Amino acid sequence: MPGCYEDPNITHSTDPTMAPTSLSINGQQYTAAAPWATLPQSVLNRTCFWHIMTNTPVHPKEPDVLKLMDITLSDEMLPSILANQLAPALGTIQTQPISIGAASPSEGLTYGGQALPIIPALALKATLTSPTGPLTNLQPLRDQTMNSLYALYKNGATKAQQNYIDSLVTSQTQVRSINQNLLNQLTSIKDNTPASQILAAITLIQMKVTPVIAIHIPFGGDNHADANLTNETTQTVSGVATIVSLMSQLAAAGLQDQVTFMTLNVFGRTIGPGNTQGRQHNPNHQVSVTIGKPFKGGVIGGIAPLDGDYGALAIDSATGAASSSGDVPPAASLGAYGQTLLAAVGASAQTIATQIPSGAVITGALA
Repeated sequence: MPGCYEDPNITHSTDPTMAPTSLSINGQQYTAAAPWATLPQSVLNRTCFWHIMTNTPVHPKEPDVLKLMDITLSDEMLPSILANQLAPALGTIQTQPISIGAASPSEGLTYGGQALPIIPALALKATLTSPTGPLTNLQPLRDQTMNSLYALYKNGATKAQQNYIDSLVTSQTQVRSINQNLLNQLTSIKDNTPASQILAAITLIQMKVTPVIAIHIPFGGDNHADANLTNETTQTVSGVATIVSLMSQLAAAGLQDQVTFMTLNVFGRTIGPGNTQGRQHNPNHQVSVTIGKPFKGGVIGGIAPLDGDYGALAIDSATGAASSSGDVPPAASLGAYGQTLLAAVGASAQTIATQIPSGAVITGALA
């Protein structure tokens, strides 16, 4: 990621597909692995790379990390806090988030203390696409009956009432057409890969089903034994390509200014010398990515040697820069990440302080 190339002792993949590459974000030059330079400039300019810590090296702590290490109000998960904030503004059918890409039960979401089901892309397709059979065949008969009733009612209506009825019938036809077209998008799903998850997610967004959707994009995984960082290389290349595809599809749907993308890992990996054949768990540093109209692209925070490897530095909330005198210490950076995301989607200062009482809004990350 940008921000990890300033120190020559940090271990990177030596594969040519991961070569250090210069890229520009809002006119500022950074170095990153080559895949990140494939993001369009318009996307890079609203992309933030966050160097923060989760303070845990344990896989099953993912639910705690999603609760920002248990600092959120009523132990609500960050996706659910965001969903509560966004649902009224977006007018979604439901408030609860939907998880379509959890790779393990520990990545499952909760809402109001209740576990939410994990609905893989294939299951979503099977649930929402129209089945063939007698029920589907009854739709034309229902339309015929409704048309007859409509004609009878319309004949006795005033001109204003007729116009109103016409508008309702037209709207119903349009809604049915739009929904069917969106449902038809799901028929091409053949598996539960990230590409299928993205197709399912964009369809759910267009249908206004839910304000928050969780997917899983592999970026190297638990690569304790990863000769020459081969798996990490392969998945970083494919992972960034998945993000590029997501941004392209959002733009094609006219959603590039309405959707924010964010990532959060349960912990990071060791990146110091000696990690060429695999990496270990690192509770002191991980990189999150946010992409969206509310963000001013750049690098938030930074890293420095810590405990034989590297850890996140304190952050100056006004600028987002790493600073030894920053007002957001590393231990508070996870809460600050959550607070800033809430600010980005329009939450009030009071709501932010109530829902996530620890941390600070990193105003330097906001557009």
